[in-house]
Amino acid sequence: TVESIENLELRTPSGTFVPLKQVADVGFGYGPNTINRENVSRRIVIQCNVQDRDLGNFIAEVQQAIKEKIDLPKAYFLTYGGQFESQQAAQRRILIQTGFVVIGICVLLFLAMGSFRLSLLVMLNLPLALIGGVVSVFLTGGVLSIPSMVGFILLFGIAVRNGIILVTHINTLRSEGMLLYDAVIKGAEERISPVLMTALTTGLGMLPLALAHGSGAELQKPLAIVISGGMITATLLTLLVLPVLYYIVELSWVTRFQRESEKL
Repeated sequence: TVESIENLELRTPSGTFVPLKQVADVGFGYGPNTINRENVSRRIVIQCNVQDRDLGNFIAEVQQAIKEKIDLPKAYFLTYGGQFESQQAAQRRILIQTGFVVIGICVLLFLAMGSFRLSLLVMLNLPLALIGGVVSVFLTGGVLSIPSMVGFILLFGIAVRNGIILVTHINTLRSEGMLLYDAVIKGAEERISPVLMTALTTGLGMLPLALAHGSGAELQKPLAIVISGGMITATLLTLLVLPVLYYIVELSWVTRFQRESEKL
């Protein structure tokens, strides 16, 4: 009872005893059953599980709802931990790894082609593929999650392969004595089928993942959507833009080489 608690005796520094009611007010009230602290600050943990949807979208909606409906008292602040915190750390690692992947692709292209300018031409497929991937994520209402970032890495490899197929074939035609303009036209025409077949087979392979529902779909769909959307723009722009850029770059290079030869 309250009375029994009030009459509890406390030892003072002098050795005497006094009842608790002389130094404290005892009564009923409401409060937390435990007080947790982190870095000397009080902490309250609110937990939930997310199912059948993307974690990034869910957190974005939570942040928007809190911003619109909740006015936090002074000195209160929110942090998001758990799986979301781990996801953010993983995204930062993947971004760093993606940079190394792009550098590695550029080095391998230079070693294979022996030309820095041709390597850069093939590397132009990366931003072309990136356009389609970003647009597809935006149109589907998604966010940049770990599966979508993995999809971009896979997409970069496929897009670069298409560029290699086109550029190496044009180089082969030129090495056989064909003029630059004719080699570009014929090379692009003869590589339409391989490039389109690569895009078609990749798109068909991603279709079941893009249409998936139920458990695991939140991981499969972002990856498939990024690859499918990126392949559309990468394929079209590879066949339309890359030959034009190849012709412009090589024509300027040949013209410059001829002028230097005439000076000599």
